[in-house]
Amino acid sequence: MSTPAGEAAGAGTPEAAAPFSADWKERILVPVAAAGVVGVGFGLLSRHRARLGALRAAATYAANLSVVAGCYGGARELARDARATTTDDLMNSVVGGLASGAVLGRIQGGHFGAVKYAVTLAVAGTAMDYESMKLSPQWRDWKEHLSVSMKEWFIVPDWSPIQVLDEEALAKKREREEMVFGQRERVRALNKLNKEEP
Repeated sequence: MSTPAGEAAGAGTPEAAAPFSADWKERILVPVAAAGVVGVGFGLLSRHRARLGALRAAATYAANLSVVAGCYGGARELARDARATTTDDLMNSVVGGLASGAVLGRIQGGHFGAVKYAVTLAVAGTAMDYESMKLSPQWRDWKEHLSVSMKEWFIVPDWSPIQVLDEEALAKKREREEMVFGQRERVRALNKLNKEEP
């Protein structure tokens, strides 16, 4: 498909202002990391931890859930890019869930597994994307509130040996350090002279 001369590819689409790489970390890597953390929790609570060991069960669950989340996120973003739609279009979630579920299910359970996994991942992924779209304004407000409160919370007390200095205090500190350094150099020079004199 070609575009008229002088017009950028995708200029008429809703995503012309925000290409795929604009915030792919937030849409793919964050869910993969969250799935890994959830997988560790499930692995530690799993009935298989007695047989496999807690560490191996947690790592197995974390790896499996991260792979599923990565495949789903990648397929969803590929569908969004191919369809040239916005990130809030739930049809991308359906297509991504069907595609990634079919591939992962085919690996695990043949033709029947492909259908079962595709439908399951499409329904679960679309439901989670729908809820995340509904909760994103609250999430952004909470992140903003947390960043503001962390700045207020992380104030170094006056009695702390670690101090954040302004320019004037920093200049005075440098003067003191240079004075101390000069005194040390003079003492070293005198000690050197005393050692040289018999």
